[in-house]
Amino acid sequence: MPSPSPAAPPTAAGSDDGGPGASAGHVHDVLVVGGGPSGSSCAYWLAEAGWDVVLVEKKRFPRVKTCGDGLTPRSVRQLADMGVEGALAGAHRYTGLKAHAFGRILDLPWPQHPSFPDYGYVITRHDLDALVNERAAKAGATIWQGTEAVEPIAADTGAAGGPAAELRPCTGAVVRDTATGATREVRARYVVVADGANSRFGRVLGTGRDRAQPLGMALRGYYTSPGHDRTYIESHLDIRDGDGKVVPGYGWIFPLGDGRVNVGVGLLSTGSRWRGMNTTTLMEHFVAGAPEEWELSPATCLGPPTGGRLPMGLAVGPRVGPTTLVVGDAAGTINPFNGEGIAYGYETGRLAAATLGEALAGGGPEALLRYEERLEEAYGLYYRVARAFIRLISHPELMRLCVGTGMRSQPLMSWILRIMANLLRPDETGPAEAAYRALALIARLAPEGA
Repeated sequence: MPSPSPAAPPTAAGSDDGGPGASAGHVHDVLVVGGGPSGSSCAYWLAEAGWDVVLVEKKRFPRVKTCGDGLTPRSVRQLADMGVEGALAGAHRYTGLKAHAFGRILDLPWPQHPSFPDYGYVITRHDLDALVNERAAKAGATIWQGTEAVEPIAADTGAAGGPAAELRPCTGAVVRDTATGATREVRARYVVVADGANSRFGRVLGTGRDRAQPLGMALRGYYTSPGHDRTYIESHLDIRDGDGKVVPGYGWIFPLGDGRVNVGVGLLSTGSRWRGMNTTTLMEHFVAGAPEEWELSPATCLGPPTGGRLPMGLAVGPRVGPTTLVVGDAAGTINPFNGEGIAYGYETGRLAAATLGEALAGGGPEALLRYEERLEEAYGLYYRVARAFIRLISHPELMRLCVGTGMRSQPLMSWILRIMANLLRPDETGPAEAAYRALALIARLAPEGA
């Protein structure tokens, strides 16, 4: 994907910390609502370029966040670009994926790529998000933790109105201190919505999920395990329901290197048959059937699993307004192929920062439309292919055929890994790239609902 940086301001931005002495009339360049991967990334890149950015996060770091905790090479690239990878010295590094399905096991190392490393990390969001948010603060972003954006401040009639913009314009937010309940207004020229998959702030501005698109449902828990320091993450591609039938999804076991493993199941809700499925029951079946060497059981479980619903494949929109951009999970940017969301949070936060830099440097509200163009360039066709693939594997017999065939060939599954992890090489035409082009042609020609 492109890795643009924001344009720098004509003069250095002021440093208003938002504290008691701050001017009540101060208007920031950008207000970012939410301090997860997308929000902190956006704040970092804007602050690094010298813009006056304030980020509000309702929790205080470090805080627990439900996630698979796995960082792919795409995530590592973004962390390295932000100068954060060096802080991951204590995180567990892994080199590839061990795939299980239909009685077969394949070891699949991460592919070599000119733009991405050939390794990843497993680190809890409790630790990771705090590191990235701190990096944004060190770059110059103003961070208000324990501060919830409770409602947008509507723009005055006739305020900046970019062509074809769909989100309602706003000029900031009313924020509340979660400890004291005190409220105040925060004003900004532009606002970034980054408050996650259940974005309440975004919904007030007009976002909504396209219910025709796939919805992910995931559940994860932590277990103690002798396999906590293995150098491969593990994915099970043939998880089954209570009747023993294969369902569209996968189970995972990710070693954390500290005595624990992250264990979970992900299900793609693509039709009425799967929407009522109980993920807790699915998780219980997966744990009970996991390879014995992991020693997963109720006795090694460290607490009840947690989960949620995840819109995927740019299923949430609109994402652009006259003064507003939506990023990360709030925009439904999770990869439908593999359920990865962290990398796309970092990347879309960076794309938004570049777009806002152009708007702030003189492009004005019309420059915000470039954000949607950048999303389409980076993910449009790829996510269309992913959505077509999800519709295919929602049929159990076709899923069994696709996965069963792939598991008989190490090279074929390596190609599939490259496609599903969005690690196709722009500098060569290998089998994976050829296979993807064929899938892309089909996705272009076939209607979305086919």
